[in-house]
Amino acid sequence: MRDRAVTAGGGTRSRRIERVMAVVNRDPLTAPHRTRNDAFIACGVAVLAVALALLVDDGRPLGPLGWALLFGAHVPLVWRRSRPVLVMLAVVACVAPYHGLDYNHAAPTPAAYFALYTVAATGRPLRTVLVGVGVIGVSVSVMLSVSAKEALQLLEISGWVVAMLFFGVDARFYRQYVASIVERAERAERTREEEARRRVAEERLRIARDLHDLLAHSITLIGVQTSVAAHVLTADPDRLDRKAVAQALDDIAGTCRTARGELRTTLEVLRANEVSVSVGGEPMDGSGSGSGSGFADGRGPLPGLDGLPGLAQTARAAGADVELSVHADGVPPSVGAAAYRIVQEALTNAVRHGGRDDLTVRVGLRTAERTLRVSVTDDGAGCGPEAVDDTSGFGLVGMRERARSVGGTLDAGPGPAGGFEVTAALPLPREEHR
Repeated sequence: MRDRAVTAGGGTRSRRIERVMAVVNRDPLTAPHRTRNDAFIACGVAVLAVALALLVDDGRPLGPLGWALLFGAHVPLVWRRSRPVLVMLAVVACVAPYHGLDYNHAAPTPAAYFALYTVAATGRPLRTVLVGVGVIGVSVSVMLSVSAKEALQLLEISGWVVAMLFFGVDARFYRQYVASIVERAERAERTREEEARRRVAEERLRIARDLHDLLAHSITLIGVQTSVAAHVLTADPDRLDRKAVAQALDDIAGTCRTARGELRTTLEVLRANEVSVSVGGEPMDGSGSGSGSGFADGRGPLPGLDGLPGLAQTARAAGADVELSVHADGVPPSVGAAAYRIVQEALTNAVRHGGRDDLTVRVGLRTAERTLRVSVTDDGAGCGPEAVDDTSGFGLVGMRERARSVGGTLDAGPGPAGGFEVTAALPLPREEHR
């Protein structure tokens, strides 16, 4: 109980200190309820002035005019933060004749100092210097009309005026310093939030791209193989080729198993990536040094260039004649994964949109001048330029993103002799290329 009480007491003091520092650091020109608070301050300073007038013997006693001038010097303090220079002039207008009549010189001093501090704390240094020189000059001139001795004494204590001005300037600079720190902290927080949103968006894009690459290929093959099975069943019912039907169904089952395994592997790697992010790692966005499939260490749901023969075989099972030529050495995993994805999507599009039973697809990869060049051409029906520019699908967009993820470029469109052609140039990093 005692420990909790001590902790509670410390927490209360800490909150009080925080509130006090918040008041100190707050900009006086934008502080809430400033007029009301300044009214209370003006009343307090007026009470102090009355006490000084009654207790300190510094000049002749105050008469009705003296009391009127003394209280009149405190009224403008209510608006000291909204109109600091005008308040200073109003205070001087009351204090100057007050001192000229040789009333108690100590009584209006707090009001004058308070007005000086406000001018220094809310304005530029040049304005502060001009106001200080003007106040000292007016005060000395007024006191010279009363007594040269009093004017000399006022000039001797003018250091208090300078000190008050310096105090106000220092408070102003301190508030600006605190405000700049807060602004930098808020800017850094906004930058962190924007970076987090950017990484989340990139992560979502990467996951969508991976799932598209994994599933679109398998679903397309399943659709083609299902069409083959249906054709065999309906082409000649009296002479049913059971072997062909069985082969088509086996191909469908094999494609489903492959797709299921690929999807499981993708989800496992994504979950592993999620765990690494949760313990302070950075999300792998598939750009820069990361792999084309989005995994920085080269792991991915599908192999790189070594998996190209498997892609060619599945496309052949769907009825396409695939000619594969690979002459590439020293290809980093990131570039190899990007090339694999591009070839995979190009084969999928060729099978899906080829439009002919004897479709031939030529796939070529070769390295030259620190660049992996990928080419996939077919002799199918092809498509028009409007289909190339169409952004409603994700195949061509995904291939271009794969190429950009490793700093490469990709072109896709009708081939010179018909059909469709996809070409990509993927640069090989110098430190990884051998």
